[in-house]
Amino acid sequence: MTIGLTIKPRPSPNSDARTPGVPVDILVLHYTGMASAEAALARLTDPAAKVSAHYTVDEEGVVYAHVDEARRAWHAGVSQWAGASDINARSIGIEIVNPGHEFGYRAFPLPQIEAVITLSQDIIGRHGIRAARVLAHSDIAPARKQDPGELFPWALLARHGVGLWSEAGGDAAPVLDEGAAEFQRRLIRFGYGLAATGVFDTATSEVVTAFQRHFRPRLLTGEADGETRARLADLLEMAGL
Repeated sequence: MTIGLTIKPRPSPNSDARTPGVPVDILVLHYTGMASAEAALARLTDPAAKVSAHYTVDEEGVVYAHVDEARRAWHAGVSQWAGASDINARSIGIEIVNPGHEFGYRAFPLPQIEAVITLSQDIIGRHGIRAARVLAHSDIAPARKQDPGELFPWALLARHGVGLWSEAGGDAAPVLDEGAAEFQRRLIRFGYGLAATGVFDTATSEVVTAFQRHFRPRLLTGEADGETRARLADLLEMAGL
């Protein structure tokens, strides 16, 4: 499939047919969040687990192919993006071996990231996935998920055409409730599942934290400070939203 990658078949029975007429237009990146690569591979291929992804990339950069891209893998769970709730039906899922926050979260080795970039570039090119729809699991399920987390090098991926990135800066002042509705509408326009209540509530803070994990990972506050708002505005412009 992709030149320069070592790809090993490790089929998973955990898949079903895609919904007819629904395009594959989202790429979701996860971390495995398990104690070892083998434990993750065993779970992703265990019929009793009822979870899977299309691919797993280990820390050496070896890619394991689980589910044919023509089928729906079961990786997203309860999730939402840009008004769609069956994210599995319209996405490709890549699991990236890392113990995650529960088992000793650590930086992702360069060979692994290089393989993720190459694999992602191939998927994006074949399916025509827009940069704004290369997402973290935490983006589509902000109340439930943290992966691939704040150590994942999204800026490096963006430099190689995988996803978006912004370096916009801003002041530290948080948005108050009187400005919350407009800020919420901007998050919704970008794609996050959120209600524009006009109150900076727990759900909004969870979404902001997810946004920061992806686009401002050095500081996770859950608050809509000036830098967070500036990056969101910049990304909306980049995405043409």
